[in-house]
Amino acid sequence: MDAVERIARIPLFEGLPDEQLGDLAAIIRDQRVDRGQIIFSEGDDGNGFYVVVAGRVKIFKLSPEGKEQILHIFGPGEPFGEVAVFAGQQFPANAEAIEKGRIFFFQRDALVRLIKENPSLALNILAILSIRLRRFASLIEDLSLKEVPGRLAAYLLYLSEQDARSRNLELSIKKSQLASLLGTIPETLSRILGKMAGQGLIESDGPRIKILDRERLEELAEWGGHLK
Repeated sequence: MDAVERIARIPLFEGLPDEQLGDLAAIIRDQRVDRGQIIFSEGDDGNGFYVVVAGRVKIFKLSPEGKEQILHIFGPGEPFGEVAVFAGQQFPANAEAIEKGRIFFFQRDALVRLIKENPSLALNILAILSIRLRRFASLIEDLSLKEVPGRLAAYLLYLSEQDARSRNLELSIKKSQLASLLGTIPETLSRILGKMAGQGLIESDGPRIKILDRERLEELAEWGGHLK
């Protein structure tokens, strides 16, 4: 699959004509990344943004004490680092590959030139940024207002919705990374998964999780309280 075909599969660029896809392909920098490789650090100049082609990338911040808080984990087809680019600012967090993979880099000045020439590209980007903003607002709400069981329930339902409301899920990240994403520690996460299984909400077998009682899981996600 060539670069134009890969770009056409990226939601950010869906619906663009072949000519514009070719223009985008001409400005990308195709990069291979290793697991654990830092892509950018907090405070670096936002001189371009990225799209995951293969693998996964985590966006995280570090506290003064060195504690990591994962903000997002992005997989194939998802852009990251775009807000700083369009605002002309520095990156507000760190980005690290958590799997060996491949990313496309779009240099800011070249991309801005294309956007000025192609307003439809700007509309696609605005749509993606709007979705990202809603997801980030939901994350802030979960971390500030909900207990860990409610956050976990919301995350499991999110995974289910991404897969046509499937009952059978498979965690694509380590439990330590999921714990950080939910603002807790691995031991607490394991204990809550065990309680959910014991109360018949889910079945858990390593990374594989089966939703048994969606209604109760939705109630837990909505009210964000404790498990009994």
